[in-house]
Amino acid sequence: MKLEILELKDRKAKFVLSEVTPAFANSLRRAMISDVPKMAIDYVDIYDNTSVLFDEMLSLRLGLIPLKTNADMYRFPAECECKGAGCALCQVSLTLSAEGPCVVHSRDLKSSDPETVPVDQNIPIVELKTGQKVVLTAVARLGNGKEHAKFQPVCASGYKNVPVISIGEKCDMCKMCIDACPRGVFKADKGKLVVTDLYKCSLCKHCIEACDTGAITLDTDNEAFIFTVETDGSYTAHDIIDSAMKSLKGRADQLSEIMSAF
Repeated sequence: MKLEILELKDRKAKFVLSEVTPAFANSLRRAMISDVPKMAIDYVDIYDNTSVLFDEMLSLRLGLIPLKTNADMYRFPAECECKGAGCALCQVSLTLSAEGPCVVHSRDLKSSDPETVPVDQNIPIVELKTGQKVVLTAVARLGNGKEHAKFQPVCASGYKNVPVISIGEKCDMCKMCIDACPRGVFKADKGKLVVTDLYKCSLCKHCIEACDTGAITLDTDNEAFIFTVETDGSYTAHDIIDSAMKSLKGRADQLSEIMSAF
C-alpha cells in the first residue's frame, strides 16, 4: 500500500491510495462515512416555541448542526455504565433561550461541556419576530453514520480510479487535444505532447474524440485511487481518515480472532 498526499487541510483532504484492491478502497470510503463516532443532538425538550417552525422542524435543524468534541471523553450510550439512561460520560446538555426580534444562531446554544460546541458559530436556526420565543434543552450523544446521517462526520467522501494516459507515435502535434481538454491535462513541450497533471484528468475522453490520428489512449489503474474527503468540521480530515483506518484494522483483527478459533 502506498499513500500520496495531494492536499491536506482541516476540512478537506485529497490523496492517492495505490497498490490496494477496489474492495479495500470502498471499505475505507464506507468507514469514513459510517464508522467514525460523532457527537450530535439526539433529543430535544421544547418548553416554549412560538416561532414559525414546528417543534419537529426546529429539532431537525438542531440535530444537523455539527458539533466538535473530544470523542475520547465520551462513550456510546449502549456501552456506558448507565446503560443508556444518560450521564456525564455519554451525553452533553445544551440549552437555548431566545426572544425576538432576532435571528437565533448556533452560537446561542449554551453547552454543559466547553469542548462540545457548534463547529460554526453563525449557523442560522430560526428567525424570531417581536414577541416570539424559543426555550429548549437539547441532549447530544455519540453515534455513527450507520445509525443516522446526522452522525456522519463527512460532507463528501469519494474516490475515482487513477487515469492511465498513453500518447502513441501517431501524434502529429495538431494540438487539438490540448484545446479540447477542459482541465488542461496536456501541453506541448519541445515539440512533443506531454501530460501536465495526470490526477486532473476526469476521464471525459474529449481528448480521444478530438484526436484524428488515434494517438491517445485512456485507461484506468484498478489498484490506484484518488480520494477526496470533505468534513463538516467536527473532526479534521486527518483525524477522520486515521479513525476510519483504525476501524478497519479493528474489524480485521476481530475477524482474525474468530477464524482462529476454528
